[in-house]
Amino acid sequence: MILVFKHFFYKNYVGLSLWPFIILKEDSLKTDEVLINHERIHLKQQRELLILPFYMLYISEWLFRTALYLDSYRAYQNISFEREAYANEKDMQYLAKRKTFGFLQYLTR
Repeated sequence: MILVFKHFFYKNYVGLSLWPFIILKEDSLKTDEVLINHERIHLKQQRELLILPFYMLYISEWLFRTALYLDSYRAYQNISFEREAYANEKDMQYLAKRKTFGFLQYLTR
């Protein structure tokens, strides 16, 4: 289910997945296939990790990488979940062929 909350987002962020919702900054983003695919990849990650562990791992990895890079945005860009989603967001068939725990291959790259 896709929801729109205009005042929910920080700076340039426009989309977010919180199981089972995709939350967007603007109604017009509902037609952005790449963004929606990116967020659907996150929903798949959340589901396979039984939701709560996904959020715990996501935050833990972000904190670790923030300390490593001393840059919170660079840390965000290098979270394995984000790396998988960004690398495959333009492939509209990715979710059909994605292997379980596909984000693991992006953990150490």
